[in-house]
Amino acid sequence: MKIILGSLAAGAGLGAATSLVNALSSPYAELGAPLTGTVWASAAKVLSLLMDAGWSWAALAVAMGWLARTRALGALAGALALIAATGAYYVTDALVWGAGTEMIRWWVVGLPFGLVLGAVGAAIRRPGLTGLLAALTVPVGAAVQMVVLPPGPHLTVTSAMVLAEVIVWTASALGAGWAVRRFWATKRAGTAG
Repeated sequence: MKIILGSLAAGAGLGAATSLVNALSSPYAELGAPLTGTVWASAAKVLSLLMDAGWSWAALAVAMGWLARTRALGALAGALALIAATGAYYVTDALVWGAGTEMIRWWVVGLPFGLVLGAVGAAIRRPGLTGLLAALTVPVGAAVQMVVLPPGPHLTVTSAMVLAEVIVWTASALGAGWAVRRFWATKRAGTAG
């Protein structure tokens, strides 16, 4: 029960925080307009680029699955986290921006992805190739997103975009390195024992 409530809380927190950070980073939002041109606006922009990315939401579902430990509970935890994140995101958007919602459409997408990603997160604990591939899901997914859909909707490159890309590439490399190191360490421990 704790993991279910934790997944709902973590999802709602990520969704609401993402919407708020998006509003703080925009000079066109009521919350962001007073910050325009300040270091706080730049920081909010970097956070917005990091939080409002597919890989970060996928990481939420994987993390909840990892915490759940079992495949079935992990799948449920991942799906609930994405459903709560989507709901909180669009409710916060409606309050902050007065924006419309595409919540139902994203729930339809988030449910199957959350189930799969949560199960993947639970599989990280497994030794061998299964655990390695599961542990590589988020770092590789983030790297692929950086190639296919890098942060920033603008044609001009900004320092916030560059910093966000550096953070994602660094975190992806560190995450992949951790996964590979863990794989080899468990493989050596298995052959030594």
